Amino acid sequence: MTTAPERPGTLPEGQMHTQIMSLNVGPQHPSTHGVLRLVVDMDGEYVVKVTPHMGYLHTGFEKTFENRTYQQGVTYAPRTDYLHSFGHELAYVLSVEKLLGADVPERATTVRVILHELGRIHSHLVFVGTGLLDLGALTPFFYAFREKEALQDLFEAVCGYRMNQGYFRVGGLSRDIPDDWAPRVEKFLDQMERGVTEYTTLFAQNPIFLDRARGVGVIPPEVALDLGLTGPNLRASGVPLDHRKDNPYCGYETYDFNVITSPDGDSLARFNMRLLEFGESIKIVRQGLRRLKPGPVKDPNRKISLPPRHELETSMEAVIHHFKLVTEGFHPPLGEVYVPVESARGEVGYYIVSDGGSMPYRVKIRAPSFVNLQALEYACVGAQFADLITILATIDPVLGDVDR
Repeated sequence: MTTAPERPGTLPEGQMHTQIMSLNVGPQHPSTHGVLRLVVDMDGEYVVKVTPHMGYLHTGFEKTFENRTYQQGVTYAPRTDYLHSFGHELAYVLSVEKLLGADVPERATTVRVILHELGRIHSHLVFVGTGLLDLGALTPFFYAFREKEALQDLFEAVCGYRMNQGYFRVGGLSRDIPDDWAPRVEKFLDQMERGVTEYTTLFAQNPIFLDRARGVGVIPPEVALDLGLTGPNLRASGVPLDHRKDNPYCGYETYDFNVITSPDGDSLARFNMRLLEFGESIKIVRQGLRRLKPGPVKDPNRKISLPPRHELETSMEAVIHHFKLVTEGFHPPLGEVYVPVESARGEVGYYIVSDGGSMPYRVKIRAPSFVNLQALEYACVGAQFADLITILATIDPVLGDVDR
């Protein structure tokens, strides 16, 4: 008796046949947090490979910087990371100021620190709200956005914009803060402290959330360092790197705050990192408000800062300075510069090369989201597909920060 021949591609009886299936996630998908496309290779429910595809945003910010005056670049910096706009603004102006040797007044520096930390809170609020929304928790989204809207009211009061503020200037600020702004910030901080307690009650001990996040997407510290992670994602793996402490700027070395770390390196640690950083940012903002003293908010050098409006009516020299700065801009000396800043996503910095002209010769942005995405495949391989959504949410990329 002869047996029927096996069909091509079949396996002997008793051996399981598996086939790798490729899925497209994004770029039009809310869980990718922007126009990010992921090609996910699946073996059943388990991820065997993740390939991020970037480049759908087409912003071209770096090249645009090279065709604008240094002061005009302030318009583009906040659009690179629209959730922590002040982080990119600060990194850009600090680099240009280092080229120029600008003298930034103390009041302007203090206001920058306050807004830098309020921007960090704003970004983490979006992280908490949308990250938990990805996991199916709708209520925390409304709670987090309640504080987010109140915070954007404060941004609007300062410069007229709720997003993409463009408030900082090379040499200081575009204008001083309103008289009633500091008391409003104090009131918001009280509201924020109550909000953090509510968020903790809502999800930090929720068993469903803990099952979805604990032990998921573990990134060991040595891997995190090899991949170049920075910010909360690196500190969640136990590495206490924070440029506010390690490479202080804007006088951060004089502020009292803690660098939060966790030894776990999983999605739960990355969630908790943002939750705990709320308290540290609130602490810094309160110290900044106590330091606010009356004074100028712009470098007095008329070759860097625009003269006050009232001077234009009485001084021909002020009119000439105004005309030259608006039409041509200032000319930094030859050189190259890079100043790292601790944004809500990690190290952000603007590497700027000056050829002595009124526009940068080269601009290269060290964007944390672009680097942090490298960890996605390492964290996802071996996890289930549902875990991929959790891991991506906790890495917290902003695609303007990736496609620059």
